[in-house]
Amino acid sequence: MAENLPVDASAQDLTVKRAQVDFHNFASLGQPERVLAAYAEENARRAGILAGNLDAAASLSPFLEIGANAGHSSYMLANRFGAAGFALDISADALRHGRFLRTAWRLEKSPVLVAGDATRLPFRDSSLAFVMSFQMLSQFMDVEAVFREVHRVLAPGGAYFFAEEPIRRALTLRLYRAPYPDRMNRIERALHRWGLLDFIAADVIGAWQEESFGIRQNHRYGLRDWLGLIGRYFTGSRVLTFPRACGWANAAVVHALRLYPGFTDARATRFLGGTIAALCRKPGQLPPSLSVEEALACPDCLAALPWNPALLECRQCGFSARAEGEVFHLLPSRLREELYPGVRPDNIDFSKPGHEEALIDGFHELEGEFGNKYRWIGTKARVRLKPSRPGRATLRLQGFSPNLAKIELRCNGSPLGTRRLTRTGLFVIETPLPEAPEHVIEILASPAFQPENDARTLTVNFSLIRLQY
Repeated sequence: MAENLPVDASAQDLTVKRAQVDFHNFASLGQPERVLAAYAEENARRAGILAGNLDAAASLSPFLEIGANAGHSSYMLANRFGAAGFALDISADALRHGRFLRTAWRLEKSPVLVAGDATRLPFRDSSLAFVMSFQMLSQFMDVEAVFREVHRVLAPGGAYFFAEEPIRRALTLRLYRAPYPDRMNRIERALHRWGLLDFIAADVIGAWQEESFGIRQNHRYGLRDWLGLIGRYFTGSRVLTFPRACGWANAAVVHALRLYPGFTDARATRFLGGTIAALCRKPGQLPPSLSVEEALACPDCLAALPWNPALLECRQCGFSARAEGEVFHLLPSRLREELYPGVRPDNIDFSKPGHEEALIDGFHELEGEFGNKYRWIGTKARVRLKPSRPGRATLRLQGFSPNLAKIELRCNGSPLGTRRLTRTGLFVIETPLPEAPEHVIEILASPAFQPENDARTLTVNFSLIRLQY
């Protein structure tokens, strides 16, 4: 078998990739009605920008969406614009849950669903006419690594459309990391409503909560940085900026800037931050012969991967991938093994059948829907994990708490420490473990509560418990 070339680990390390797989599986359609409304709003916004700038793209087929999550914008491109192509995300489960959109929105066309990595795209050189991505570049420490891959897979004359990426704000003291608006206290909500919170925010509001889940954020790019990056890879680009102008404090800055000749949104965005959208054209003339069937490449050796709707096989190195729930796993083999370990004694994924075997006691019945599967515990629960490889491991617990809970952990009777949550909602706990042939993990949580019309005593719930190496 050919050498399994690694993805660019400097752009996004393995722990972040794991966090993205776990988070997107949990959040993609965990609350279907609420999420579908958000997806519909995003699609309307993105389709509006694209429809007003179609002359900047020679063709929309074959297309690729990177970081597609549930694939909602790919479904939009296929059904509203009649394009054919691929929705790619590192989370296969998020893509799989997204098939629910077809029923909910009564869609006729679907993209090809691909689990893949943005720094190692499983596509042939110059094979695509159109690539798009939204809210995903800022999750890479080296954004240029993604640009290089996009430039590689785009055919001459092809277009890259990215949007909703943060522009670094100049007018801020960077003193305070603010939560999402729906998690703010009364004072924070008032400052946010007035626009004053932006002047002391250390980062994009709410970014720290994704970071607490393990997803690193790169919000270092100012407008000049984005323009410089675009200019290194593309020509004839069309750039739109959307300054953050909510609240009277931000509006006052915009009003002051309007007094200067040649005012533009770009000038306001340099000072106030906001988001950028761009349609970027690769030099050259688009070939007429591009097709979905000839676009894929082996993720291990990048040889052409002949199209088959049920099974993809590389004739050069032997890589193969079946359509599992309509999703092709086209991650490099070693990365796929790390991110998708399956049912193993060191991995308790509550969304997968068979996880029950590792539960000893203290867990209530399985709840949730789609990727949001979880079990509540009372004040105490135990699981058994067995390492799948030698060496020290790290214990990772992923869950949800409606309260500012205290969680104490023990391993084989020895204390691992106590974590006091600083906010409600999703949480992740990671702690190193001593080497042992087996780990009996004891979880003690408080305070307990009893829901209305429910006889159970509850504290927190868990969706994932695993060993990481």
